[in-house]
Amino acid sequence: MKFLGIVLIILGILTLLLRPQLSEEEEFEKDDLGHLIKKKSKAPPWLLMFTRRISLIVILAGGLVVAVPYLFFWAEPGYQYFVVYPNGKKDAVMSEGIKFRGFAQITPWQKFIDVKVIDPGEILDEIEGKMDPIPIRFIDQVTATTKLSTRFQLPADKQSFIELAIEFRSLQNLVQNTLIPTVREVVSNTGYMFAAQDYISGSASDFRVAIDEQLKDGTFSVVKNEYRDTVLTSIEQDNRAISEIQTRYEVNKRLDETGKSIRIPHDINENNIIVAQVIVDDVSLEEVFKQRLEAQRDESAKRQLEQQKIKTARDAQARIIAEGERDKAGERVTQEKEQVKALISIETKLKQEETNKKLASIQLETERLKAQAQKVKADAEAYQNAKLVTAGLTPQEKAKIEKEIAIGVAKEFAKIKFPQMMFMGNDKGGGTPLEALIGAAMAKQITFQTGKGGG
Repeated sequence: MKFLGIVLIILGILTLLLRPQLSEEEEFEKDDLGHLIKKKSKAPPWLLMFTRRISLIVILAGGLVVAVPYLFFWAEPGYQYFVVYPNGKKDAVMSEGIKFRGFAQITPWQKFIDVKVIDPGEILDEIEGKMDPIPIRFIDQVTATTKLSTRFQLPADKQSFIELAIEFRSLQNLVQNTLIPTVREVVSNTGYMFAAQDYISGSASDFRVAIDEQLKDGTFSVVKNEYRDTVLTSIEQDNRAISEIQTRYEVNKRLDETGKSIRIPHDINENNIIVAQVIVDDVSLEEVFKQRLEAQRDESAKRQLEQQKIKTARDAQARIIAEGERDKAGERVTQEKEQVKALISIETKLKQEETNKKLASIQLETERLKAQAQKVKADAEAYQNAKLVTAGLTPQEKAKIEKEIAIGVAKEFAKIKFPQMMFMGNDKGGGTPLEALIGAAMAKQITFQTGKGGG
């Protein structure tokens, strides 16, 4: 546009200068009737179109075209502009669109600045700040290199942006002298707040958050504590012995009187630069530590395998014991059932014996009463016969009477029904039939009475 304006100005000036000369060169001639006519001009037709007025308009238009870029400018998205007017006044343009310039000097600044660790051979033209891998040392003296990607945003308020633009003068100056050194320092200091063992055990996200918080609000003021832990290993089941002493470190944040963490400000937060994004791409630990981790991993795998075997053996042992207890319980139940059956059978037999005993006792008492009745009858008859003999019976009559008495007694004995139960004898198991005992007793009694009567 500026070139077009200059062309218009030059064209207007040329036409303005050449127009009087063309007028002087004009000649008149007479026609056949003697009238004066204007001779045809040798100048090009387009030049004859430019009158003095048109030339001035062209010059004015060219001047406007040249002046427009100094009066207005196009604010592109993603940029902020530092403006210095001819009178020394300073301003900032924070939004996009067509803006009035007023012949001021304009310095464009990108709103977002990317600072990233670039690997050798990697080409990224859109990265404003390119860094080498950042070396760090963890609190347990393990070294590593960190790859980081960060994005920063320029201050959102005009006054802070104007002060930043005056202080640093250019974007590259801000990136190289402030952003990159501050990022490297914060990442290096953050490494002292963590142990490498903790980092690989789940503190990676805490490591990234710590970097993010310190870039935004200033680095933490910390205090380092050292502890010596005595590690014990089991020798026997109840005895323990010292195996080794390990050194452990802890880093704690210092707190102010209100309980908030004490922060040390740096150039990023002092200039109100906004930390838009922090990504820890990679933390590469030293090879010695990696080898130690691999050895620990192998030992841990072996230990887990052995523990699994022990657990499997214990489970098998518990299963065998459980099966044995189950079998014992089953056998116990079976034996208890048999015992209950035997006890029930014995109790049944005892009740039967008790019943039989009572029946035998009743029957014995009945037969005894019958025997006594027979005995009384026999005694009466014997007494009668004895009296008759005493009265003077002959020996033939006496023998006949005794014979009849014996026959009568025998008949009565035949009618008697003795119980068939056996009375248990002494401890040796001997015994005599009830019928024999009763018969013997009664025979003895009868013999005694007969003998007594005969005598």
